[in-house]
Amino acid sequence: MDFRKQKPIYLQIADHLSEQVLQGALTPDDRMPSVRDVAASMGVNPNTVVRSFDYLQQEEIIYQRRGVGYFVSPDAKERILAEQRREFLEEELPLIRQKMQVLGIDLKEIMKNEECRM
Repeated sequence: MDFRKQKPIYLQIADHLSEQVLQGALTPDDRMPSVRDVAASMGVNPNTVVRSFDYLQQEEIIYQRRGVGYFVSPDAKERILAEQRREFLEEELPLIRQKMQVLGIDLKEIMKNEECRM
């Protein structure tokens, strides 16, 4: 994994694990990979992964069974999608809109662009 400087590593790891849930690699009630396995595969300190797991648990994306490990919450996918939608609408879209205004691009022009059509 290639870490970006502008976002803490533990959040980038949490995003990566969340992406695995969205892609179906991790499904509800699946056991999460161990902290050590995640740390080894990403080349980070296990304490960083613990922080990621703590964050995901706080966001109710994963839950812990004492002595057994961490598991994907039944509604993890819906929670992740809701948070990503909120993030897009409140943080990313205003920046895109501002950039469009600066460049003089309107919605009609975007819709004409073949690469932007859905």
